[in-house]
Amino acid sequence: MRALLQGLALLCVVLASPVHAVEPALAQRIAAGDNDEKVAVLAKIVAAADPKDIPFLKALAEGTVTVDGKPVEVTVNNRLRKEIDGAIAALKLVDPDHDTRLAAAKELSNGAEPSVLPAVRKALAVEKDAEIQGLLASIAASLGIRAGDKAERLAAIKTLGSSNSPTSRALLTELKDEPDLEIRAAAQRALKEVEGRLAWAERAGLLFAGISLGSILLLAALGLAITYGLMGVINMAHGELIMIGAYTTYLVQNLFRAHFPGAFDAYLLFAVPSAFLASMLVGMALERCVVRFLYGRPLETLLATWGISLMLIQTVRTIFGAQNVQVENPSWMSGGLEILSGVVLPYSRIVIIAFAVAVLAGIGLLLAKTRLGLFVRGVTQNRAMASCVGVPTARVDLWAFGLGSGLAGLAGCALSQIGNVGPDLGQSYIVDSFLVVVLGGVGQLAGTVLAALGLGIMNKLLETWAGAVIAKIVVLVFIILFIQKRPQGLFAMKGRSVES
Repeated sequence: MRALLQGLALLCVVLASPVHAVEPALAQRIAAGDNDEKVAVLAKIVAAADPKDIPFLKALAEGTVTVDGKPVEVTVNNRLRKEIDGAIAALKLVDPDHDTRLAAAKELSNGAEPSVLPAVRKALAVEKDAEIQGLLASIAASLGIRAGDKAERLAAIKTLGSSNSPTSRALLTELKDEPDLEIRAAAQRALKEVEGRLAWAERAGLLFAGISLGSILLLAALGLAITYGLMGVINMAHGELIMIGAYTTYLVQNLFRAHFPGAFDAYLLFAVPSAFLASMLVGMALERCVVRFLYGRPLETLLATWGISLMLIQTVRTIFGAQNVQVENPSWMSGGLEILSGVVLPYSRIVIIAFAVAVLAGIGLLLAKTRLGLFVRGVTQNRAMASCVGVPTARVDLWAFGLGSGLAGLAGCALSQIGNVGPDLGQSYIVDSFLVVVLGGVGQLAGTVLAALGLGIMNKLLETWAGAVIAKIVVLVFIILFIQKRPQGLFAMKGRSVES
């Protein structure tokens, strides 16, 4: 029994002690050798591909190793630290955990030392995951391209040519002055293939950015398309209704953070209807107290709503302060989806695009399938005739204005997820919203959609060539010229009021 207890005690000591698989002789060479000696030892450790060596390498990175049971300080310069980091990542390539192997492969793909090539090849031979296999093959090729053997270099060039990584392009570009004609020609062919794939990746990223901007413009302009199309009211306070929706989202976020921290990721489910309701109530109050008395007088309406917009901005500054406030994304909206190398689609933008589609579908159903939608369409096409057949035009005006204002609140909720929220938030979108509505055609939902997407994509295309300021100027000039030729916009309103 005593022997058994002694054996268990010894086992506990062994298990509690740090595990270093590095041989004492190698540890001694690490401690006493120069930098070249240390790098050579690291290459042997990496070639052994034993994950148990990772604790020893981490201790080495901190400048201390254990030799014969005694701690020995080791000078670690930048070169040696880079070799150690690469060695640790290389040893993690054979870790049983998939995420650990993937993270290690991504780390090495950003730049690996030639000493890790044996470990990369060994890991590639046993790796089953397709994504990790692709990364390892690219790493092996980037290291093999600098090898001395010509056949190995040509094979590495061929592998790099089938990738779509900017790193591969950089490596192949370095071979433009290669003295060997065969290697230089192969590198040029591979470089052309890689650049073609990267060009498509850039186009895909640009298209997504344009659609993303278009969906934001659509959300901002959708409410204005209803109010301006129905009543011809130039509501300069529309941007401030967007701002109210954004600040409502901020308040709901703070409420969840303070009282329901465990359910924080669900706060948007409550922020969306809250933002809609808050902006709708403000908009209905605006229509009832001011706009209703100014119908048929566009200049007075413009000045009055502009004054109200200034009042709303100052009110928000008084309550929340002049500084921007930050609205945090739920965890499920953080990060992005990498569809191609260098092309990452942020989840926040993807959600906003889907949200814009859902809002558009909801408005389309409301206008086409409900009694309120029938009244709105009737009043839009011919107010006098609609009134004659019993449509309560004053009530329709109120609810339509409230609906348009509520949509502005939804736009504010969406905008709060991609940037800071401040008193001047709405001023950034009011002009673009009017441009979308005028270009699409007053009162035309389909025209608003096409105009928003078209302007979003056009803006992003021009920004890559001429910068953001010039892009805005060119778009504005285009819209002015377009309206000169087609005042009714992309889609002309049809109805008796137009035909008469």
